[in-house]
Amino acid sequence: MGQGWLRYWSDKLGLQAEVFSAGTEATFVKPEAIEVMKEAGIDLSEHTSKTLFDLPDPWNFDVVLTVCDSANETCPAYPAKTTRLHVSFPDPSGKNLEEWRKVRDALKWTTRALVVDLLQGRVPGEEVLRNVLGLKQTPSSPQENEAEVGA
Repeated sequence: MGQGWLRYWSDKLGLQAEVFSAGTEATFVKPEAIEVMKEAGIDLSEHTSKTLFDLPDPWNFDVVLTVCDSANETCPAYPAKTTRLHVSFPDPSGKNLEEWRKVRDALKWTTRALVVDLLQGRVPGEEVLRNVLGLKQTPSSPQENEAEVGA
């Protein structure tokens, strides 16, 4: 879901970025993630699950964002030029769609804040990204929030 939002915001706000997603193990993209992101107008149906080692040049990222505690704990050390950020989101696996929607919406605003700061030439701190979560009530789809995109 994070990759979907990062690509959405990068395209919408004009950030030139390559966005990749990887997990601690390759499994499958959960149908619930596909469903709740589709509700928001973002198609994950072609996304695949992969590990860091499945990505092109996995040791040469400008920013790495981990969104679950197990990924944060097992994420490898990166070269000094890579900025690692961690914002913990609850794992909605095995829960109802409402829990998936909560995580989707929290990721929406967190990834937007990251893209906005990157556009301004800075990488936000983890605390900045965490603070975003309590600031916004989110609509169901990106189109419902057109007026706020440039803010």
